[in-house]
Amino acid sequence: MQQQKTNPVVWFEIYVQDLERATRFYEEVLSLKLESLGEPGTDPSTEGMQMMAFPMEENRLGAGGALVKMQGVPSGGSTMVYFDSQDCAIELGRVEAAGGKVFKEKFSIGPHGHCGIGIDPDGNMFGVHSMK
Repeated sequence: MQQQKTNPVVWFEIYVQDLERATRFYEEVLSLKLESLGEPGTDPSTEGMQMMAFPMEENRLGAGGALVKMQGVPSGGSTMVYFDSQDCAIELGRVEAAGGKVFKEKFSIGPHGHCGIGIDPDGNMFGVHSMK
């Protein structure tokens, strides 16, 4: 078996019903700015698809991803991603004011640090991870 040289996750998509609301939510909770990816392509199955990308840089560790609004794709729990943080309690503290819910407050995962789980306004669960 060939040894893997990179992390297996290279992209994530969080499917939402209200793209503006989801964009505001993640920008507020994670203190970052999302950017429109424009039209995804010419395939008729992607007509009307809208995407807002999380900040990403090529040649940097971690997976890139986006919020996606696409007709016929259900939202609410369809994806679970973990966002990096200095102290995940900070981001979890912003969740309710931004319109979401905290599912599980910050907890220890032993030598792997800490994490917590939130729910965005579309019902998608997401995690926040920190070593602190």
